[in-house]
Amino acid sequence: MSFARVFSPALREIRILCSQTGPASAGTRQFIQTQYPVIKQHNPDLPVLIREATGTPARAFARFERGVEKHVELDNLSMTDVEAKVARLLQS
Repeated sequence: MSFARVFSPALREIRILCSQTGPASAGTRQFIQTQYPVIKQHNPDLPVLIREATGTPARAFARFERGVEKHVELDNLSMTDVEAKVARLLQS
């Protein structure tokens, strides 16, 4: 999925958690480096929070209207797998 588009107005926030040095979070870090600028360019008012902490498993959370929150696990995935899982999360 290309992140070069405006997301649904129902999406209120994206949070991505990962380890800043752990090998299990390598794909997630690469995803952040390549896709964060594109996401913010097309959705400038959407909060996209990146939280890095040593030993934290890689995960992505999406908060929608009415407090609905969903997440996916991203540990040990390649950048393309992370992109696919995050895309499915944001479409739900």
